[in-house]
Amino acid sequence: MEQYASECGETEAVAEKPKVVLGVSGGIAAYKACELLRRLTESGHDVRVVPTGSALHFVGAATWSALSGNPVSTEVWSDVHEVPHVRIGQHADLVIVAPATADMLAKAAHGLADDLLTNTLLTARCPVVFAPAMHTEMWEHPATQENVATLRRRGALVIEPAVGRLTGVDTGKGRFPDPVELYEVVRRVLTRGDLPQDLAGRHVVVSAGGTREPLDPVRFLGNRSSGKQGYALARSAAARGARVTLVAANAALPDPAGVDVVPVGTAVQLREAVVKAAADADAVVMAAAVADFRPETYATGKIKKKDGEEPAPVALVRNPDVLAEIAGDRPRPGQVIVGFAAETDDVLANGRAKLARKGCDLLVVNEVGERKTFGSEENEAVVLGADGSETPVPHGPKEALADTVWDLVAQRLS
Repeated sequence: MEQYASECGETEAVAEKPKVVLGVSGGIAAYKACELLRRLTESGHDVRVVPTGSALHFVGAATWSALSGNPVSTEVWSDVHEVPHVRIGQHADLVIVAPATADMLAKAAHGLADDLLTNTLLTARCPVVFAPAMHTEMWEHPATQENVATLRRRGALVIEPAVGRLTGVDTGKGRFPDPVELYEVVRRVLTRGDLPQDLAGRHVVVSAGGTREPLDPVRFLGNRSSGKQGYALARSAAARGARVTLVAANAALPDPAGVDVVPVGTAVQLREAVVKAAADADAVVMAAAVADFRPETYATGKIKKKDGEEPAPVALVRNPDVLAEIAGDRPRPGQVIVGFAAETDDVLANGRAKLARKGCDLLVVNEVGERKTFGSEENEAVVLGADGSETPVPHGPKEALADTVWDLVAQRLS
């Protein structure tokens, strides 16, 4: 969207800032929304904060106004001549409610409108995102789950809460997502305005990172994988409405918002986690770099070097082929299996051979090397299909490749 201004006889286009409504409901996690607000304003978004009356018990109106640079109100009766209960939602490019309490989810699902925020939700015709935060029992209650299902069915993106420390000594599912990762969700939805909710109601499993096979308590056999592509796949799937299980092998990255993360270390541990999660999954994407071999024996003490002696050879044994196993024995009809192939030469030929050998539906093939792919923020690949298709993905952000993969998966799921 652009507006035009004339100065000194010249006309130039001025990009209008994306308009974001940040709704804040009355939960202890309201203070964490301040960090989300800061990231939104600093990245060039025009943010209007609309708190509930209860939210102001946790963070005052002065704080929201100072951080956003916009007036703050909870009532439909403030500035009546501007019709805020209608205008705010009508003009928004995105509405995010963070935190969203059980009470707010219930009101939104049933179309109640007793304050400015609930009125705004009814008038919004833009993408709407809810970031729930509450105690585990409240989140798991059938009433809350039905309200969440209703909102998702209507096209809203309801992010799964994180698992961790809650109010007091309680721990469980219901924790507010990391504000940095929540900002990434907002950015993804705004960047791709047509971001479909084509994975809503689906469970997808993504593996990421690189396995490490211990040789002794100090050393291991590993690889260069950072996990960034797998995490981009997990974020993209969550933004498209999926319930996501991320099996992460040694990835030093923050947990993506709305994603259940299962940390693992070795190839055997990764296999166990993936097989368990895949039992009820609609799609499995194996983006992790899984070690083909592991040491035959594990030294319980650090292996010492001895003067005048060469080290003993390290005998290796094969690790389980997780991709071939789940592709060959799918627990659910219609399950879509995606593999990754990191190649250094004859990329497409080796990729086609691996696709046939593994038995998966799609294989993402990319060329790797010391300065290619591993640890980078960008990627370039060709997605090969068992049906003979080839989908090239030009060099660009890893989230672009993630979008392409989910586009192809969604086509096969439908």
